[in-house]
Amino acid sequence: MAYPGYGGGFGNFSIQVPGIQMGEPVPETGPAVLLDEYCGFPAFSDAYSSAGDSVYTYFSAVAGQDGELDAEELQRCLTQSGISGTYSPFSLETCRIMIAMLDRDYTGKLGFREFKELWAALNAWKQNFMTVDQDGSGTVEHHELRQAIGLMGYRLSPQTITTIVKRYSKNGRIFFDDYVACCVKLRALTDFFRKRDHLQQGSVNFMYDDFLQGTMAI
Repeated sequence: MAYPGYGGGFGNFSIQVPGIQMGEPVPETGPAVLLDEYCGFPAFSDAYSSAGDSVYTYFSAVAGQDGELDAEELQRCLTQSGISGTYSPFSLETCRIMIAMLDRDYTGKLGFREFKELWAALNAWKQNFMTVDQDGSGTVEHHELRQAIGLMGYRLSPQTITTIVKRYSKNGRIFFDDYVACCVKLRALTDFFRKRDHLQQGSVNFMYDDFLQGTMAI
């Protein structure tokens, strides 16, 4: 069975961020970060050195003594880095769910490795956003969001796309911060579901508490 959102099985599709070939460095992420075949979300290489890395400079300038970023520190770090470009800085709520998506040790913070993954993802999502924003309005509309989600490898029903637009749009338009929040939640919830769909059939039985833990964290 083709799993919705993963185009023919878990990870068996190829994601093409426009202008970037699979295995090429994502812009502004450095040579260690490569696009992976996972919903447009770049993979992180262990072969990494912080020497001369501007991303590490942004991280270390804000990280506390514990060497990690909480939501407020992450917001400040991303704002100072200018990764949003001409778009509005990320909201505190978006930064919270960014942490939830990658916080594998459940500290409520991001270490540098996790931050590096986030940086790569944000650049890929930004490239995707700019590509589908065909009229250069700085927002995406219903048909543009449908295209963007398709480029990331998700296969969602028209009803689901409409639900997403209603949730994240303002007067029918989705701004970059909300677009990233949508990408984060879509990726995190799909991953949560995927890990429990052992037969890859697109169907899972949840315990109520497990369901709440997975969804309330995002």
